[in-house]
Order: sequence, then structure tokens, then C-alpha cells
Amino acid sequence: MSLYKKLFAHSLALGDETQHRLYGDRKRQLFADLEGTVVEIGPGTGVNLPYLPDHIRWIGLEPNRHMHDLLRPKLQGREIDAELRTNPAQDTGLPDASVDAVISTLVLCSVPHLDETLAEVRRILRPGGRLYFIEHVAAEPGRWLRWLQSGIRPLWQPLADGCRPDRDTGTALDQAGFAEVNVERFDSGLPVVAPHIIGTAVR
Repeated sequence: MSLYKKLFAHSLALGDETQHRLYGDRKRQLFADLEGTVVEIGPGTGVNLPYLPDHIRWIGLEPNRHMHDLLRPKLQGREIDAELRTNPAQDTGLPDASVDAVISTLVLCSVPHLDETLAEVRRILRPGGRLYFIEHVAAEPGRWLRWLQSGIRPLWQPLADGCRPDRDTGTALDQAGFAEVNVERFDSGLPVVAPHIIGTAVR
């Protein structure tokens, strides 16, 4: 398992430039107004750090320790009060209503229990705090792509660290008890996981 985690970390790092190309402009807009205490679930290799403003307190929850060595250099020279933890997204270990924002990009597809994770996000957010997300989601029911996503999942999931290409994250966000959910859909152009959502959910 440790070897798999190490290999996955390094393979993820190889895709950083592709992520910058696909999502960079959207991330700049989405994260521009972040302030206060910001928790990022599954920061991976730190691919979001270039888009985060300075002078925030950033807590990265990354269970895969092999990611940490790839992430730390991206914090050098930044005026960010940073802390790395290994807590999973569904059990952050943070106090109730203690953070201003939570970031999730391409993570909710792979958490073991999506409902528990969203409940935990709501728990740690202060009233009025926001979850900022970019996630690939299931295609619409009845579409051939939805059929493909479901059919390929048994192979895709173990190879992609638990990622479920057919997870209906948009619906889960709507049903998670947030006061307001703002969602924009877009097509990433990626095979299998083309349908994406971007937006915020307000505590």
C-alpha cells in the first residue's frame, strides 16, 4: 500500500501542468477573495497553492504522506501560515465552526463516504463560511457517457486512488444542508470525466 501511495503521488505530480492549463483561470477567479483560516482537503502535490492569496492561514489535510515532500517546496517564499496534517476529509480533527473556507478540487470523487465528508465540512465552517469546489461529476442519466462511467468504475477506482467517475457530487451538495449552493457546469474536454462543476456552498 505504501508503494502504491508513493507511486500515485509521483504520478499525480506529472499531471500538475495539465491541471494548470485546464483549471488555472477558473481557480484564479474562484479563490481570489479567500481570507482567514482556509482548510484544503486532499491538497495532493500543492497544485492549488499558486492560486491562493498570501496572508491566509492554510491547513492542508493530506492523508498520503508521500504528497507532503512534493507539496512543501511550493510553500517556500509564500506569506502563508501553513500547516500540513494527515487527517482524512471526513474526520478533520478541527473544532466546530472554526474555519472561514474549505477548498476541494477533484477530491470529492474519491472520499470513501461523501455524505460524511460534506457533513464534516459544514461542521467546521463558521456561519457564512464557504466550501469552494471544482469537481468532475457523473454525466446526466441516460447519456452514453453515464453508462461508460459506471461501466469503467470497477477498473478506474482502484487505479485512481478511489476516484468514482460516476459519483453525483452535484446532487450530494444540494442535499447536504448548506444554506446556499451556487454551481456552474462546464465541460473539461477530458475523456470519461468531462462533466465538471465549479462553485461555492455556504454554511
